[in-house]
Amino acid sequence: MTLPLFETEPRHCLGPGAWLLRGFAEHDAVSLLDGLHAVVAAAPLRNMVTPGGQRMSVAMSNCGALGWVSDRRGYRYVSHDPERGLRWPLMPAGFLSLAGRAADAAGFADFVPDACLINRYSAGHKLSLHQDKDERDFSQPIVSVSLGVPAVFLFGGSARQDQARALAVTHGDVVVWGGPSRLNYHGVVALRPDRHALTADYRFNLTFRKAG
Repeated sequence: MTLPLFETEPRHCLGPGAWLLRGFAEHDAVSLLDGLHAVVAAAPLRNMVTPGGQRMSVAMSNCGALGWVSDRRGYRYVSHDPERGLRWPLMPAGFLSLAGRAADAAGFADFVPDACLINRYSAGHKLSLHQDKDERDFSQPIVSVSLGVPAVFLFGGSARQDQARALAVTHGDVVVWGGPSRLNYHGVVALRPDRHALTADYRFNLTFRKAG
């Protein structure tokens, strides 16, 4: 990994079908956070367990028709929250609007996600390089929205050993990847201690997908 790059252009191409959209969600941030808090009030954040039995440091929840979960049985999408036995909360209208507009700005028209994974990071939390490959249709992009404390986002290639680019992402930045880059490896470097006026010492990430 190289030192993180802070691209100042509003739209920065990361590769075929992959874009960093600087500040794209900034004007929607307050309403996005309001929606997020409503979702987690109904489906609280929790630290899931990997199939190997390790507890994830990043706290997670979901909204939409489907939600991503991990436990001893594996990684998968389910329609009901396994902790509550109820359907995941509906995806807020503002979430759907922002995801569709960001995808369109990256060249993916008519994106309508049916799943939004909410991740909450604290200082020291990270997400190892991985692929988003539990979805059925890889023709649809991934839309990832950063809110709160800044982070370093890693965007690699189609193989785990490919060099990963380190990108400084701040409040309101959106990364979209699809097409030839849809299965590229990505992750988040361990979060440094920091504070943001809207989220205190947390970073929230909204990851929109078409899962079903």
